[in-house]
Amino acid sequence: MLDLKFIRENVKLMEKTVKNKGIDLDIKKLLQLDDKRKELQQEIDALRTKRNEIAENLKDPKKRTEKLKEEGRAIKDQIAALDDENDKIMTEFSQLSLLVPNVYSDDTPIGKDDADNVEIVKVGKVPKFDFEIKDHIQLGKDLDILDIEKGVEVSGFRGYYLKNEGAMMQMAVLNFAFNKLISKGFAPFIVPTLVKEQALINMGQFPLHKAETFQIANPGKTEKGDEAEAKYLVGTSEVSLISYYANQILAQKQLPIKMCGFSSCYRSEIGSYGKDTRGIYRIYEFWKIEQIIIGENDLNKTLEYHDELRKISEEILQELGLPYRVIQCCTGDMGQGKYRMFDIESWMPSRKKYGETHSDSALTDWQARRANIKYKDDKGEIKFVHTLNNTAIASPRILIALWENNQNQDGSINVPDVLQPYMGGIKKIVKK
Repeated sequence: MLDLKFIRENVKLMEKTVKNKGIDLDIKKLLQLDDKRKELQQEIDALRTKRNEIAENLKDPKKRTEKLKEEGRAIKDQIAALDDENDKIMTEFSQLSLLVPNVYSDDTPIGKDDADNVEIVKVGKVPKFDFEIKDHIQLGKDLDILDIEKGVEVSGFRGYYLKNEGAMMQMAVLNFAFNKLISKGFAPFIVPTLVKEQALINMGQFPLHKAETFQIANPGKTEKGDEAEAKYLVGTSEVSLISYYANQILAQKQLPIKMCGFSSCYRSEIGSYGKDTRGIYRIYEFWKIEQIIIGENDLNKTLEYHDELRKISEEILQELGLPYRVIQCCTGDMGQGKYRMFDIESWMPSRKKYGETHSDSALTDWQARRANIKYKDDKGEIKFVHTLNNTAIASPRILIALWENNQNQDGSINVPDVLQPYMGGIKKIVKK
């Protein structure tokens, strides 16, 4: 949600934002509902005041009359009817308010989907092989480090097993990135991956992307034995990290708060039918290290943090020796809450193109309003914080780039220098 005052003062901008982000929302209807709920509340308050006056008069035997009693009962019925109407309007208003997008930065490209994203920079040389290359599926099978057939047999479509050095490399790349972030001042977290609905509303996943989220069929029981509220599997540790500070008022001296979350992640990939079905590029279950920054309500500082997060992801890819490019996401591809967004794509030889491996977003106070995260500045004023997030590393997708770019003619795979200490000194993955 955004500040309603801002929305009222910038109706044309909000209608433009809704259109360019491809969100089905009538801004004027939202404001009309807000007006109506305010009118109803004023009417209800006035009736309650009148009812209280009647109640006081009824205490006095001299003023107590059947007519006054009848008037009191009539007002009670009026209040009940208006409360019901107000509840319906509040429900509709709340539902629409959760669809309100964040405005986007002036330098954000206007477009409908990822085809309209703009390349910012390319880094590293795309390797040229003098032999017929294998894709990550064949490499994984030949080296006994990936088993998709057994994964599908046990887990179903998009299932997989990482084995032997494949499992070791996944743990290596995750630990390498995790340690790098810790060294840069990000507090490490292992977060809950099973969460309540509100955590996903706080983060901005719900309601627009509810279909992409796995829900637990049996949420369990409460301590009293009642059925627990619905639970969901997160698609990123951002969900849990943002809610860690939900409904809090922080001190300015606490900011910025920098966190990195290490977690398993789950996405149902609804809407991706027939897309990237081969291998481990688009899967239901993966591991990710996410960065979060909670900062002051200062756009200049927020954009500095946004660039800082991007540089960290670039540094990771550079140390892994992977060619990559940075793109700025257009309005139709950046998501509801994003103010500015970069994706980083690593070169994947078998695809003959770059594939997304990192995503870096600035959300200003849009997310903080949903999660109700505030801070008191040095002047004592209460403000909403700004939030940012960045995928530091996600695996096994990153393994596609690591395996395919580092393959040799004999089918072996060179292990990047920075990962070797995490793999017991293994320099090359060879056929058994």
